[in-house]
Amino acid sequence: MKIAVIGAYGKTGRALIQEATKRGHSVLAIAHRQHDDVTYDNLLIKDLMDLTATDLAGIDVVIDAVSAWTPETFAIHTTGLSHLAQILSGTETRYLKVGGAGTLYINADHTKMLKDRADYPADWLPLADALVASLSRLRSYSNLAWTYVTPAFNYDADGAATGVYHVDGENYLAKSDADSYISYADYATGMLDIIEQNTYIRQRITLVGGEA
Repeated sequence: MKIAVIGAYGKTGRALIQEATKRGHSVLAIAHRQHDDVTYDNLLIKDLMDLTATDLAGIDVVIDAVSAWTPETFAIHTTGLSHLAQILSGTETRYLKVGGAGTLYINADHTKMLKDRADYPADWLPLADALVASLSRLRSYSNLAWTYVTPAFNYDADGAATGVYHVDGENYLAKSDADSYISYADYATGMLDIIEQNTYIRQRITLVGGEA
């Protein structure tokens, strides 16, 4: 399978590329600038907004793992998504977006999200709002094979690769925040399982470490 990972030098992008490569997939690493600490066999240095249908021709799966952590870059989560949707809509290529736990629902009628909770970290709110906008935009595409993959609340770059995780839906089900955990490695395992099993098309899901 041919998989493109946009945001190849971010921590999530690196974990995803490592897992996909380990499984024998052909990986195209895409980033807007090159880093010297990691070498990829197939690398495209190009801004997301400059990507074309030709760049992604023959790709089976596009994973959007773009990192945008500043107010100046938040918009890329939505504008970049829209740009990719224009390229991929009506094709057989799957699109998977790395999401954020702040978008998970905390009430039954789905009117409140985790980011709306009184104790949600204030400095995380701008990014959470940007990700809410991107999820809303993603839901509007009916001719795109999309999946929005949210990591657990505690998303640990240094956590162990246990290979054990479970899939939740759109609701924040943890009894405490400490129970909502997944390592980057296990998130990558879950993402690749979803891709290989061709599951959760046009759905938002959550990957959580440990047994259900």
